[in-house]
Amino acid sequence: MTATADFSADGDVIRFSGDLSLARLGSLPDRLDKVEGKVARVDLSGVDRIDTVGAYVVHRFAARHDAPVEGLEPDGKQLFDQVVQSDQQVAMRPSHGSGFTRVLGEVGEAVVVTGRTLLGLLGFLGATTLAFMSVIRHPRRFRFNSVVHEFETVGVAALGIVGLMSFLIGIVIAQQGAVQLRQFGAEVFTINLVGRLTLRELGVLMTAIMVAGRSGSAFAAQLGTMKLTEEIDAMRTIGVSPMEALVLPRTLAAIVLMPLLGFYASLIAIIGGGLLAWVSLGIPPVTFVARIREVVPITDLYVGLIKAPVFGAIIAIAGCFQGMQVEADAEQVGLRTTSAVVQGIFLVIVLDAFFAVFFTWVGWN
Repeated sequence: MTATADFSADGDVIRFSGDLSLARLGSLPDRLDKVEGKVARVDLSGVDRIDTVGAYVVHRFAARHDAPVEGLEPDGKQLFDQVVQSDQQVAMRPSHGSGFTRVLGEVGEAVVVTGRTLLGLLGFLGATTLAFMSVIRHPRRFRFNSVVHEFETVGVAALGIVGLMSFLIGIVIAQQGAVQLRQFGAEVFTINLVGRLTLRELGVLMTAIMVAGRSGSAFAAQLGTMKLTEEIDAMRTIGVSPMEALVLPRTLAAIVLMPLLGFYASLIAIIGGGLLAWVSLGIPPVTFVARIREVVPITDLYVGLIKAPVFGAIIAIAGCFQGMQVEADAEQVGLRTTSAVVQGIFLVIVLDAFFAVFFTWVGWN
């Protein structure tokens, strides 16, 4: 039955009848908008069925004419009352304080979140260390196949992109250095710049950034997905430690392969710089290599090799930590993956600054 609205004889009572549901309302809302004059009351005793949309239409009409609504059965009355209660103007809470106060509050909140994250990372580092000590005490629990698989993921599969990046960085360093040194007639010192900068700093640092963006994000996404699908909970149920089975192989792979990748990146960067020096400056490769051996101290290589495993450990732990924090829904996987990359790169740069000060203090300039 199509819902209709009828007027009483005296014209001040509106009686509804029929099916007041969304599928049967038809043009009723438009016809109600055209009703003018005084309405004493709204009678719904003739209504066979009413849903939320119908109740809202009646409530809006009655509120506009300030008329009481009568005649509903108990179930319909309860639905109508809920619609009335829901149709309330939302009170917006005024903001207190100046813009500076709000900004200061947001900065304080960010500092608190950062502190909690660093504390969580520190605790996760401790848990990883305990898992490593446990595996040392029980060597049979060491998952050699998992570590080898992560070797391929972290190292072998990254050789192409790391090599290309390092080669181009070597060319850029040599080109920019030559342009500046040419003003003083000292183009030959481009070799010093390329050799020392790539072995000591940029080779390992750029490799760490690349590994953080590539492997650190993969660690977070993999563990986050396993957390959502409750695979990690299932591992705990059957007595398998997720730290030993998932986190430790990834961390060991990053620690072992970062020095190799860093050394590889430094060599490729030197090759790129040597190629640019040969083409642009006319310095033959034999002279370039001989000059590299003269001006680059062995301590620069030691500095890079010492920093690399620390960077690898930080990247792996940040990625695994963020992956283990995933909860609720799939959106968390993307958010935690982004956090893993940002935190990994940030911590690598902070540690690189610390190492620069430390090695200068010990005399490895």
